[in-house]
Amino acid sequence: MFPAILTGAPQQDKKVRLAYIGVGGRGRSHVEQALYRDDVLITAICDIDPEAINRTQAMIRKAGRPEAAVYGKSDEDFLNMLKRDDIDGVVISTPWEWHVPMAVATMKAGKYAGVEVSATVTLKESWDLIDASEKSGSPCMILENVCYRRDVMAVLNMIRQGMFGEMLYAHCGYQHDLRNIKFNDGTVNQGVGAEFGAKGYSEARWRTQHSVDRNGDLYPTHGLGPVAHWLNINRGNRFMHLTSTATKARGLHKYVVDKGGKDHPNAKVNFKLGDIVTTVIQCANGENIVIMHDTNSPRPYSLGFRAQGTQGIWMDDGKTIYLEGTSPKPHEWEPFDSYQKKYDHPIWKRHASAAEKAGHGGIDFFVIRAFIESVKRKVPPPIDVYDAAVWSAISPLSEESIAKGSKPVEIPDFTRGKWKTNKPIFALTDEY
Repeated sequence: MFPAILTGAPQQDKKVRLAYIGVGGRGRSHVEQALYRDDVLITAICDIDPEAINRTQAMIRKAGRPEAAVYGKSDEDFLNMLKRDDIDGVVISTPWEWHVPMAVATMKAGKYAGVEVSATVTLKESWDLIDASEKSGSPCMILENVCYRRDVMAVLNMIRQGMFGEMLYAHCGYQHDLRNIKFNDGTVNQGVGAEFGAKGYSEARWRTQHSVDRNGDLYPTHGLGPVAHWLNINRGNRFMHLTSTATKARGLHKYVVDKGGKDHPNAKVNFKLGDIVTTVIQCANGENIVIMHDTNSPRPYSLGFRAQGTQGIWMDDGKTIYLEGTSPKPHEWEPFDSYQKKYDHPIWKRHASAAEKAGHGGIDFFVIRAFIESVKRKVPPPIDVYDAAVWSAISPLSEESIAKGSKPVEIPDFTRGKWKTNKPIFALTDEY
């Protein structure tokens, strides 16, 4: 039996009516993608920052569209916005702690929820998200754009065609120097670059506090999302348990001292987050996954993908591949370029030119397109509430493991057993 929201006729001839909660930098990037489509109407926007509202309205006007209704008089004004009857879906791009309250309220209002990553912060929030979706019949999609990265989708295509044999192992992570994001006062060539919280700008206002209070993998979904699709998690397979370890915390303190001096007030802050957090997940079908979280030290950006099966291996760093019986020389890597072209996913083949106008190498186009198409067709999104719950739950579970001396921690079955019969749905159509 399908949820009530999914049983109506698709809106083939109607505009998809979207609202946005949070129109800062990330939210505006989603607005921009919607403005490229003539089948989308932006009916309302919500943000407590007047500058964010003004910049978003300017974008809408420049696109020749009518201005959106505005909400933002208080932190809870999004609840008033959700009372509108001219909203089909809501895109949520706010600080992490607001994701679940806003997504739950959206679903209770009978609207599709599209929530940015990570979708949840606590284990309870993951269950709250699922309970709200199941009780309301309203879908929720985690807007994990990296699932649509061109190379990982080509690898997904190859895995589904058996090129890697039986999958054994995957490696991924979020290895990204975020020190200038965590400490940012919004000035150019003026600030010392050591401010966060009340004196911070943009994400430094809220994101850095998580590094003060928490020690775990704070941002797992960029790497874990694509890997979950490779291994059919929630659809014939599931995460069983994990262990996590963390190094000592040094990078953020050093950065404050280097930028602001040893007497800067933030040099006295005790940052709890270890500089490098390593998590190992065991899957029901016998595969292992290693996830790295590394945001406090100087390093080039990498999500560190690796896909390995009984027939071969692909490495993101270096863009190399080795397939036994296919690669020209035994025990030698070869460039991935020719495989990327040959096994390019049909979604990318069809929409690559349209994706050129989108951020993050085009993947922003695909993730918001998937949400819009799901709303338009009144079908379940290709990345659903169960994905949102379990991918995001790795954060609190990794914290628990570290706090217990890296002991194994069970990962709940958020599907309540449905993983055994669920079938893969992601990227099985060239539309979304």
